[in-house]
Formats: sequence, C-alpha cells, structure tokens
Amino acid sequence: MSGLATLAQRLRELHHQSEPLVLPNAWDAATAGAVAEAGFPAVATTSSGVSAALGYADGEHTPPDEMFAAIRRITRVVDVPVTADIEAGYRLEPSEVVRRLLESGAVGCNLEDTDHASDTHGLVDAQRQADRLRAVKAAAKQQGVDIVLNARVDVFLRGQPDVEEAIRRARLYLEAGADSIFPIGIPDEDSITALVTAMPVPVNVIPGFRGAPPLPRLKDIGVRRISFAGRLFRAFQVDHQQRLTAIKSWQDI
Repeated sequence: MSGLATLAQRLRELHHQSEPLVLPNAWDAATAGAVAEAGFPAVATTSSGVSAALGYADGEHTPPDEMFAAIRRITRVVDVPVTADIEAGYRLEPSEVVRRLLESGAVGCNLEDTDHASDTHGLVDAQRQADRLRAVKAAAKQQGVDIVLNARVDVFLRGQPDVEEAIRRARLYLEAGADSIFPIGIPDEDSITALVTAMPVPVNVIPGFRGAPPLPRLKDIGVRRISFAGRLFRAFQVDHQQRLTAIKSWQDI
C-alpha cells in the first residue's frame, strides 16, 4: 500500500498549492490518459460519464463491480493520483468501499449525502452521513492509506437550497474527517463565498453549473478545488452527435 499512500499524500498536497486544483473529469482510460498528458496533476472520474459509457443511468444504477473495474482501467494508464466519483458508495459497508477503492488504485473519492435507497432520493440524515464518512476514513487509515475524502453536500440538488444547512452539514462532515467539501449545485457567488469563508478545508465547485461563476472567478473568491462533473462527457456527446449527423448527410467531418 506504500505506493497508494504516496499518491494519496500527493493528492492531498495538490489541494493546498498556490493555484486551485483543477480536475477535468474523465470517464474511461482514454480520457484519463488525455487529462494526464495535458499536464493536469491528478485525474477525477465522473460517475455520470462512467455510468453512461458502461450503459447505465447515473444515480447508483451501475453495479459496483463494473464501476470499480472502470476506475481500475483508469488508474492503470496514468501515473498521477486518481480520485473517484463513487456516488454514495453503492450501499456497501465502509470497509468494503475502502477495499474496492484501494484495489481499483484510486486514492480519493467523492461520497454524496443523497439517499439512493429511498424512493424520494432525498438527503441522508446529516449525522448518519457523518458517521459513515468517519468509518470510511478509519477503514482507509487502517489499510495504511489516508484517502482524500471529498464530502458532497447535496442540499442544492434536493429541494433544500439553504446555505446555512449546507454549512451545518459541511461542518459535521469536516469533523468526521472529510478533506474537502463539495456543495454540488451551489448557485451563486455569494453562497459560494459564504461556504468558502466558513470552511477551513478546500471547497469544490463546478464552474458555470446552476449559476456558479466561471473558472477564473472561482479562483479569485478562494475556491481550492474545481471540477467539471459530467460536463466534458456531455460536450463529447454533443460533438459526436454532430459528427454523426454530418456523416449521415454525406458531409466531411
């Protein structure tokens, strides 16, 4: 595990450099290789992109065996640290989440507080989620790898667009050992600034998503981790469809 421990430490350090950590998300070995070859110091996966590439809908519809196998194919082709979007952990026990994550070669992960087991897909109780995050961190340390845990806060996606609730949950997750906080869908600069100010750890934001500022402005207001979720995958899909339409119309591409 020493090699993974070194990669995990490198990933953690990247969150505290002079420049924010920018993570263009990959969905397979080819796109991960392209990210690394372009000079980015780490690779993040996107669950929506990986799921779609495997033929499944996002939202924990992908069998965990297939998700972790896809992550393994990604880590096999890059030398940089990989952090994996594993949704809410596929209802696996914390020790099993860690076992599969480390066997896949990833040294960081997103874990979200959406309750995929419920019909409403609402939010997991915040304390219960904090307990799960704490157990994941403990299991990883027991294996000798202090994984970088990016705790996703889903209040802005699940009908509770409340900055104070996001901060409350973020603090609980931070106390549980989270290394960064990901308030996905946070809608505007004022809300992002409030969360960045309240958090002593890096905050992860998707530029341009649901009203969030563009990448340069996120840097200016102190966002330390910037990722793109499934945006690059969707751009690829649009481009691919346009090229297919051109071919069908007997046009050059």
